[in-house]
Amino acid sequence: MNNRLFYVLAVAAIATSASSCKMLSGKKKSGLPNDGQLHGVAPGVRWNLTKPPGMVYVPPGTFHMGPSDEDVNYAYTARNKQVSISGFWMDATEITNNEYRQFTNWVRDSIAAKLMGYVKQGQDGNEYIDWKKASTIKWGDKATIEKIDAIIVTPDNRIFGKKELDAKKIVYQSEIFDYKAAAQNKDVTVPRSAFIVKQQIPVYPDSLCWVRDFAYSYNEPMAKKYYSHPAYGNYPVVGVSWKQATAFCEWRTHYLNAWLEGKKRTAESDFRLPTEAQWEYAARGGRSQMSYPWGGPYLRNKKGCLLANFKPGRGNYPEDGGLYTVRADAYWPNDFGLYNMAGNVAEWTSSLYYEGSYNFQHDLNPDVRFNAKDSDPPRMKRKVLRGGSWKDVGYFLQTSTRAYEYQDTSKSYIGFRCVIDLPPAPNKRGR
Repeated sequence: MNNRLFYVLAVAAIATSASSCKMLSGKKKSGLPNDGQLHGVAPGVRWNLTKPPGMVYVPPGTFHMGPSDEDVNYAYTARNKQVSISGFWMDATEITNNEYRQFTNWVRDSIAAKLMGYVKQGQDGNEYIDWKKASTIKWGDKATIEKIDAIIVTPDNRIFGKKELDAKKIVYQSEIFDYKAAAQNKDVTVPRSAFIVKQQIPVYPDSLCWVRDFAYSYNEPMAKKYYSHPAYGNYPVVGVSWKQATAFCEWRTHYLNAWLEGKKRTAESDFRLPTEAQWEYAARGGRSQMSYPWGGPYLRNKKGCLLANFKPGRGNYPEDGGLYTVRADAYWPNDFGLYNMAGNVAEWTSSLYYEGSYNFQHDLNPDVRFNAKDSDPPRMKRKVLRGGSWKDVGYFLQTSTRAYEYQDTSKSYIGFRCVIDLPPAPNKRGR
């Protein structure tokens, strides 16, 4: 990797020397004055910071991470600790069915377009989807169905002979660079490819989780309609594993940057799942010692109205206005403008769940990550859950309560939201 870096720097140095020779001829280059002084060269075109749609800014700050109330389990897995967090943008709501469907449709269309030959050659020699043609795919057309037969369920898996997409074959090709592993590597002979992680991840939510999660309970209507029916379009997506949530973030990053690069604008940072510390800081909304996102120690307001979607009392599920989930923008947001940071659905974070992690994490942007492989033991696949859900009692709604689930599992009460780290806004001179 160092050899490659040396080669790139050498080429850059040669290019710089050549351009310097041109500047000595008395002509300006890139608008820089020819006065023999240091002025600096920007890495690309100027950029304008725009508010990401559907996201709110969480400013940098310091807070006490950990229990704001008694540790009822006496487990000591979340000891109180003062930490500082950088500013970031966060989705105001959990990712909805409609938003996640944009991802699944994109993956579906890209696979179908490749099967139909709707590709074009790029300047770098790679093949790319011709989205002008892909947008014209007629899904109900017989000729289209014949061309994409490879992703249609086989005859023995059809009900009344109906040809439907095979959800297991709609997969996203994930490719990420493991910065943490690369930073820890001291062997300069290890190639860059050793830190590139490639996976094929099925993207459709697991609708059967509604039936699987609750034995001796009738939830088939939710399994059949929750993701596909328009009535639930603005409800949080569920049945998505941690791996699927990270794949969504990766796709969202590429989707944005492809558009920016097409407009000759600077690519932005990656969308990702929030760390456990970021999530708790955002959930508190600037109220460092409060138990719940709305600031008070109670689950009801002074009028007796419940402030979140959870399991009140001994199981009066509809009392809070929702039997299962509710709209992602239901109830009042916290002081940062974030909805349902308590209740509705629990949310994935990027952090590894380890009982003693609070004892050794740094006090600046604390985080513990581990990219578990399929072959790793289950204990290494635990990811932190936060926020509680529609089926949880009030304790799990507290901003400091930790829980976990395995990264390759999906539940009817777990969703997610994204964050993105954007640099400071440029001043009037564009610097």
